[in-house]
Amino acid sequence: MFKLDRKLIFSASVLAVAALFAVGCGGSSSATPVGSTSINGKATIDGGTIYPVVNGTTGPYAVNVNAHKGGFKYGKKPTQNEIDAWNKDVMPDGTGLPEGSGSVEEGEELYEAQCVMCHGDFGSGASGTAGGYPALSKGNAYELQKTMTNQRSGDNKDGDGPARAFGSYWPQTSTMWWYIQSGMPHPNTKSLSNDETYALTAYILNINEIIIDGVEVDDDYVLDREKFLKIHLPNEDGFVPNIDGPGALDDVRKFFANAKNFGGQNLNQGAVRCMKDCQADTVKTVYVSASGGIKDFNPPMSVVRDLPADKGPFDPIAAYEASCAACHAGYLSPGASEWAGYTGKGIEAVYKNGINGTEGGMPANGGSALTEKEFKLVVDYLIKGK
Repeated sequence: MFKLDRKLIFSASVLAVAALFAVGCGGSSSATPVGSTSINGKATIDGGTIYPVVNGTTGPYAVNVNAHKGGFKYGKKPTQNEIDAWNKDVMPDGTGLPEGSGSVEEGEELYEAQCVMCHGDFGSGASGTAGGYPALSKGNAYELQKTMTNQRSGDNKDGDGPARAFGSYWPQTSTMWWYIQSGMPHPNTKSLSNDETYALTAYILNINEIIIDGVEVDDDYVLDREKFLKIHLPNEDGFVPNIDGPGALDDVRKFFANAKNFGGQNLNQGAVRCMKDCQADTVKTVYVSASGGIKDFNPPMSVVRDLPADKGPFDPIAAYEASCAACHAGYLSPGASEWAGYTGKGIEAVYKNGINGTEGGMPANGGSALTEKEFKLVVDYLIKGK
């Protein structure tokens, strides 16, 4: 059985290091010497080195010590109520999970109204000009979980790789519940009630064909807190090291103490930190010769040199309908008077916000594959309405 996903492990390590980072960068600590690879006698989670601020430097770098003294030039200190509104976690054991309920049918209605434009029909993922948003389902989660062992190497080099979607890949449903309520829908986060969040979660479980306590989540299923705590996703044991429970940090340390656990070809194999000449020579290098080079490409290399077909004149209205209407039909619609509040700093500022994205929910380039020139034409249409 596969037991490794470095991406998740790295994410867990980053979270752990973030908790430890305050010791290393917030000021000197008698328990943490300069250049230490341990904190209070225990190895750092990611194998990195801690450099506390000592005499105005951290490692070889100078630090603006005045910046560490606090103070705000802009904005204000958040109130406790504002902090509490965002500082909410939902854990696999039910900690932080409120009471509530929602049906698959209700969740499907919510999904069609607020989610389908980004995540596609039945959670299949967005495509075309609205690309970039992940699929939430690729079919039966239990069957697709078996693809987690697929690697495009050996006999399977031309085969399918792992099918990573929520049902087949994620270990816990609590992450889904928390993310929906805290971060979705994208333009209007934290707008869903507890019951609506249960309903959307139920629908996503439904399209992944999940079974809860022996009962399939069908179209008539109603999900509540009691049933939620009985959910076991097929890939819940598909990750190492263990990142749950009171012994999680020590489990991670033990795992990374042995490079063989994560496939490292460390020349000084084992718990030896390595920053230079670490990788064993395991790959034969092939160079292309000037007299001929590689010819047997599979599939054959294309020698076509035709120019792309002319698509005709760009239609900003059609592009708006395909990529922007889902959000802008309700706010800052084409020609709306509200645009006056955004154009005061000039059209270039509006272009820049649209291309780079904003914290208010505008995805970079509108989540589209439009060129910069095409995107600006769509913005012009939105502002002028013609």
